[in-house]
Amino acid sequence: MCTISARLIRTLLLLTVAVPGATAQEKKEDTVAWQESASWSVIGTHFDPPAAFANDFGPHRSPLRFHDGSTVRSVADWKRRRNELVGQWTELLGQWPPLITEPHVEVLETERRENFVQQKIQFLWTPDESTTGYLLIPDGADKRPAVLSVFYEPETAIGFNNPHRDFALQLARRGFVTLSIGTTDASEAKTYALYHPEIDNATVQPLSMLGYAAANAWHVLASRSEVDENRIGIVGHSFGGKWAMFAGCLFDRFAAVAVSDPGIMFDTHPSVNYWEPWYLGWHPRPWRKRGIITETNPGRGLYPQLLEQKRDLHELHALMAPRPFLVSGGAVDPPTRWRALNHLVRINKLLGYRRRVGMTNRPDHAPNEASNAVIYGFFDHFLRPGTDNGENE
Repeated sequence: MCTISARLIRTLLLLTVAVPGATAQEKKEDTVAWQESASWSVIGTHFDPPAAFANDFGPHRSPLRFHDGSTVRSVADWKRRRNELVGQWTELLGQWPPLITEPHVEVLETERRENFVQQKIQFLWTPDESTTGYLLIPDGADKRPAVLSVFYEPETAIGFNNPHRDFALQLARRGFVTLSIGTTDASEAKTYALYHPEIDNATVQPLSMLGYAAANAWHVLASRSEVDENRIGIVGHSFGGKWAMFAGCLFDRFAAVAVSDPGIMFDTHPSVNYWEPWYLGWHPRPWRKRGIITETNPGRGLYPQLLEQKRDLHELHALMAPRPFLVSGGAVDPPTRWRALNHLVRINKLLGYRRRVGMTNRPDHAPNEASNAVIYGFFDHFLRPGTDNGENE
């Protein structure tokens, strides 16, 4: 099993946070400590499949095969095959509305926290719906990397709820500009996602619309003078992991993607519930009873069509190549997921890149301090200015 190393756990002791009032030497020592803890020598062990799954591609149809059965053999072939996949999945998921590339952002509140300024902001994330999120801007005058965090609501990621889901807060402490967004109203209504043009007449699968909203949030970050638009990542746990994965697959400006136990492939596990109408199983209301698919409670909408066509999410993973992808696996994403990830590894190799696909594993669905340290190290390695952004062959 690809587990989190004891060495990495020891490095957690180095992750002290620079706070206002620290001396220059203390800040320097803190920076050095974090760079050491996030070095490739620490996270790199998670970017090779365990021996039991090396070169094991499972039963999944290779994304390197065209629809007509011919095989991708060159970079030029892959560009054509990638376009084919984009076209097929766009037809399946529905066409996004035009992106909001020049966002108008209203600042509702501003407060000082630790080594960053927190702004509560509001902006359009669909053509006719606004959202409220939190922008965390660390001290400094240079352009820096940024990460978008997505979840049921935006407060968790900035440290107001579960401490192991506070991705935006922890990354801001480490010098990343972060933006936390969530589906607060939909979560309260138990409709969870976004529906275009409206909930009873959706022409885009709701999970794809969440990807669209994240793409618009990318433009909010990219418009900031503090942000290097070429180094913007995305992260999410569970529901947020599904959201982050679809955003990263469908919008290629996210430079690195980390997902925590979303269920990266179709599965019958109750938490890998892509069949629900707020993910890939939208149908006109009344909605099917929540829960796994049974004879008396069948799946509806797109999801059963995808199963019938023998499609799975590794086809979407393929669209991330060669951008770095980390799966922080738990109860629903065990080491066997390498069988799917190996397809992405193979595509990266064709493109001349290696060790851009990683996975850690823990027994529980919930993230923990050690698994999150790999996430932060992942972004630190792949998004920091001056890194090679991965290994070229």
